Amino acid sequence: MLQSVALAVKEAMRSKGYLVFGNEQKGYDLNLVGIRTNDLNANTFNDHFVVMYLYEGRWCLFDLPCTTDPGLYWREHPMNVNGTAILKPGQYRSAYSIGEHKGYPALVQRVELPVYRDDNHNPLLEPDESTVERGYFGINIHRASSKHASTQVDKWSAGCQVIADPYHFEFLMMLCRKSVALFSNAFTYTLLTEDDIPEISAS
Repeated sequence: MLQSVALAVKEAMRSKGYLVFGNEQKGYDLNLVGIRTNDLNANTFNDHFVVMYLYEGRWCLFDLPCTTDPGLYWREHPMNVNGTAILKPGQYRSAYSIGEHKGYPALVQRVELPVYRDDNHNPLLEPDESTVERGYFGINIHRASSKHASTQVDKWSAGCQVIADPYHFEFLMMLCRKSVALFSNAFTYTLLTEDDIPEISAS
């Protein structure tokens, strides 16, 4: 099943002209792929954070529950006067590096990124192309609680990509450190939607 999901992810990325990393000689040439589900009203970790890489001729894939959406608190109380930040789907080359997020190692934004701004102050996220702005917003990739897997997003994300389970997050960071040792401290992040890859819902 995971191999078929890996194939579907690769096909979805290539259909959009995105780069799929696959340096088999070194291994740990990571593809970091978020998949946003179509439910934009949920305040749960209902999205997918896929880590995928080629190793000894086979694709390794890990699907970590996450949110790619801001939590309910920040939808109703935007941190920015222009509205809550919602990362726009796309592929962002060398956009992240290992750095510090609130006192612990995480993947931090290192290039300008585009976000939708939702200023309706209601629970429903409404991405609108007319609201897109690009900049350094601290759209990091980090965990929720350090002690247990979280179920509600609430304040954990004001636009960041957040992994629900701290053990999953530590596994992600271990893979990232292996990748840095072989390549560099720069990671590309690709954000897809459920419509791009419906297979993920059946995995």
